[in-house]
Amino acid sequence: MQERELLLIDAGCSYGYYNGDITRTFPLGGKFSGEQRAIYEIVLEAQQQAIAEVQPGKSFKDYHEIAVCVLVRGLMELGLLVGDFEEVVKEEKYKPFYMHRTGHWLGLDVHDTGIYTREDVLQPGQVLTVEPGIYISPGIKPLEGQPEVPQRWRGIGIRIEDDLLVTADGNEILSASVPKAIADLEAVSKSSSKNH
Repeated sequence: MQERELLLIDAGCSYGYYNGDITRTFPLGGKFSGEQRAIYEIVLEAQQQAIAEVQPGKSFKDYHEIAVCVLVRGLMELGLLVGDFEEVVKEEKYKPFYMHRTGHWLGLDVHDTGIYTREDVLQPGQVLTVEPGIYISPGIKPLEGQPEVPQRWRGIGIRIEDDLLVTADGNEILSASVPKAIADLEAVSKSSSKNH
């Protein structure tokens, strides 16, 4: 890997037959570029707003829809998506940048079994992931009516994933001790690059 590239680590571990699933994205060389930082900030905001939606009584789809809205607004502000916001979301014109759901159940399997319907209501004791991302392939092809992606954005891929427990009055981030602030990730990356 080269300096100025990103390293996305999607790590799972298990303890007592139960599984975790955490993702962090690190800047090699110790510093995010301006474009990488801009995408990271959008993904982090999407994750923070999605985490706030993980509440008992909310549906499984609620936190995904919040994340999509934040990601789409951010991509529109950068000029990577254009058009009417509602139409872009409804017609899923964001799919070249974000093609997966915002989370899945955790348990005896990393992608545990469970109902993933739009109406499934979250209940205390459930454990799930919250993992929005933006992925800009080097060869990305815009959908009809969308702009060509400038070269400086190509090759950026960011995902931030945490594990949450639904509690009686909200949620608990089980992976909260894993750094995800930009300054923390840059510090870890700088330290790592000096040691190699």
